Amino acid sequence: MLGSTHGTFTTDLRARVVACGEHPGQTGTTVHGRTAAEGDHDVSGRPLHAPVPDLDRFFRPRSVAVVGASDGEGRPNTGITRQLVAWAERVGAELVPVHPTRAEVFGIPCVPSVGALSAVRAEPVDLAVLLVADPLPVVEELADAKVRFAVAFASGFAETGREGAAAQERLADAVRRSGIRLLGPNTNLNAFERFRDDLDGPAIALITQSGHQGRPVHTLQELGVRLSHWAPTGNEADLETADFISYFAGQPEVGAIACYVEGLKDGRSFLLAADRAAREGVPVVTVKVGRTETGARMAASHTGKLTGADQVVDAAMRQFGVIRVDGLDELQDTAALLARARKPVAEGVVVYSISGGTGAHFSDLATAAGLTLPTLSEAKQAELHTWIPSYLGVANPVDNGGHPVGDWRGRKIIDAILADPSVGVLICPITGPFPPMSDRLAQDLVDAAEATDKLVCVVWGSPVGTEAAYRETLLGSSRVATFRTFSNCIGAVKSYLDHHRFSAGYRSPFDEAPRTPSPSFRKARALMLPGRQLSEHSAKQLLRAYGIRVPREQLVTSAAAAVRAAGLVGYPVVMKASGTQLAHKTELGLVKVGLTSASQVRDAYRELTDIARYEGIDLDGVLVCQMVGRGVEMVVGVTRDPLFGPTVTVGLGGVLVEVLNDAAVRVPPFGEHEARAMLGELRGRALLEGVRGAPPADVDALVEVVLRVQRMALELDGDLAELDINPLMVLPRGQGAVALDALAVCR
Repeated sequence: MLGSTHGTFTTDLRARVVACGEHPGQTGTTVHGRTAAEGDHDVSGRPLHAPVPDLDRFFRPRSVAVVGASDGEGRPNTGITRQLVAWAERVGAELVPVHPTRAEVFGIPCVPSVGALSAVRAEPVDLAVLLVADPLPVVEELADAKVRFAVAFASGFAETGREGAAAQERLADAVRRSGIRLLGPNTNLNAFERFRDDLDGPAIALITQSGHQGRPVHTLQELGVRLSHWAPTGNEADLETADFISYFAGQPEVGAIACYVEGLKDGRSFLLAADRAAREGVPVVTVKVGRTETGARMAASHTGKLTGADQVVDAAMRQFGVIRVDGLDELQDTAALLARARKPVAEGVVVYSISGGTGAHFSDLATAAGLTLPTLSEAKQAELHTWIPSYLGVANPVDNGGHPVGDWRGRKIIDAILADPSVGVLICPITGPFPPMSDRLAQDLVDAAEATDKLVCVVWGSPVGTEAAYRETLLGSSRVATFRTFSNCIGAVKSYLDHHRFSAGYRSPFDEAPRTPSPSFRKARALMLPGRQLSEHSAKQLLRAYGIRVPREQLVTSAAAAVRAAGLVGYPVVMKASGTQLAHKTELGLVKVGLTSASQVRDAYRELTDIARYEGIDLDGVLVCQMVGRGVEMVVGVTRDPLFGPTVTVGLGGVLVEVLNDAAVRVPPFGEHEARAMLGELRGRALLEGVRGAPPADVDALVEVVLRVQRMALELDGDLAELDINPLMVLPRGQGAVALDALAVCR
């Protein structure tokens, strides 16, 4: 049985919670009817490893069949065929047109059918591009011809409604049976774009569900940023965003992955792909639309009302280091910086400006965003005043009063700043061109960047953007990160520092996820009532099964029994109605607090049962509970997200929980570090540290409860729809945490 949450913590909480119920010799188990082999699935039956598709022959095929190829004037397929012919020539692939009546297309001999491919070729075709309205009949033919990959451009599937979704599912079933990997349907030609081969350095790999939304990233090539791949995933009947993230994370030329995502196909697949990228240290930058989705649900628990769908997506991405941005301009700027910038040597940011107003404005914005702007040492300031007038501020931001133009001082200033060990990033905002000063400043910044391993950023604020200092000097350097707006620069730099901090300490939670059920599982599952809500008494038994501390209490069915129970529990006591229909008892007057005598207990019992009878509520009894000392009221709970499965929420609790709406959410599996990070996200976290003379709360006990609830969420995933512990009274440090009330809803 799991141990008590009360007491001093002498071992790692993660180890305690994971080890408490493991069977070391067990190599496999059946949970909720699903067989999970040891090492392949967690205790909920979800996979812990994602197969990485070998997409080499998709992006660099040796041969391409174009089914429905055409060169007829005015035919829709003609332009597509022409582009594919040019693309095949660029990548060195043999193109094979497939057409039932034409002898050749664009001078290339045709094959009359997919079935004829095997007859005329010694080797199977790597990739088939389907320019047909209905790809379903072609899929089986492709399988017989042993074609490895296919692209379906056809629309009219899930994007059109119920009938289209059914047609897409039939297509997906056929693809699964065939063994072919399919891109689309409802995709486009983006995978076959022209990529510049005259650029060097780490590249951006691009994934988009809407082709047009990837154009800003694709055009970064015109600014000297390399692009290596573009995967337009379309409706994702087979190949999905997660497949391409996993593949791109292992490509040596990829420095960052940029994504435009409208909907995730499978939450666990996405997290496993993000985990692979995190292990490889490859940043993933994503626009995920749907922030305004309400995520409304019919929920009995407070927890269900606190957690919206987009909040879960946001938390899941943050857990695995996926950098979420809102705009396409942010996507291109952040991905470009992360792809090309070296690892930071320090986190300090210095703002260098030719205007005191510009420096102050930028510094305010950067500090508000969470960047660290260290005050330069007295010695460093004295050194800078060698070249900068003494009346100008150089503590950070550094105001040069006008970058030197006629001599070597400008470069000396920049080099001196970069030499400071507390400085990892130098940012120079240039709000507008001011030749020749801005020209010389741009050149000095480029020269300094080429000579340092620290990040140098420039914000070129001119709305024109045709100036030689910008187009030639700044964009001509791969060592200077150039932005057009303050906000994009600040956001990208913060993401850059956050990513490398995250990568340095990353430990995959999938490596430590529980694989076998604890002894608590069988005891807890016996309490489940499918499709029903448990009474508070049963819900607390569920918590006890997982070692979560609850008050001393007894369930009674008479006033006399209530008096006897109060004597055993110890005065003062709390009395509550208990029944499977009760969600929020306080609003109905079904809770009595601070009872100190037998007469008060008898009266409370009668009043509680009278209210329940009047309200038409069936009770399984009345709980007589121990009064627990004051602490910080928290809420910890479980809800099920349709995409990611069980989620765990922690926040400020009590009767105002939904008014305060101060909560953090995570998707299992996660460890102790992530549980503590949840607390750090709360606006009211200072309450746990002790305010207005209150002692610090037992945060260790709170973290352990979060981890035990996570274990419960995983093991009971097939049985538990919602769990709400509110309030969880977190007592002063060293005294533990007690679940004063609990609500559980079964699936």
